[in-house]
Amino acid sequence: MLSALAEIDGNIAGETGIGFLVLLGIKDEDTKMEAVKLAEKICNLRIFNDADEKMNLSINSVSGDILVVFQFARYADCKSRRLGSSKAARPEVAIPLYELFVNECKNHSGRTVKAGFFGSHMHVESVNDDPVTIILIQQTSDNIYQLN
Repeated sequence: MLSALAEIDGNIAGETGIGFLVLLGIKDEDTKMEAVKLAEKICNLRIFNDADEKMNLSINSVSGDILVVFQFARYADCKSRRLGSSKAARPEVAIPLYELFVNECKNHSGRTVKAGFFGSHMHVESVNDDPVTIILIQQTSDNIYQLN
């Protein structure tokens, strides 16, 4: 991704240059261990091109940025024609896990990690350099995380 931006009420909540836009979905059964493991995995993924144009570099190798945006809709229920959120975690579960994930990304990347504000209506922009979108599903609880 070349850049990403999260805006709330016309104010920039977070923006990045080259790096990741993480759209994070959290379910009630998610655990602290899963948040820690996911942050470590994301920060060590080798998906940036090296000098030979091979996806071989991590976010640290390219001095990339991370912008994390919570998305309850990652667990939206679309059984009817109206969007439901029955699978998404309640705030008392989601907020601590969201904050833990952001802090773990900081710890593992050594980079500044920007984040939107939980529960805020945001406008999110992403400029991708390549047609690569990675969806990570945490094996232990079928969680979905998307990287752009």
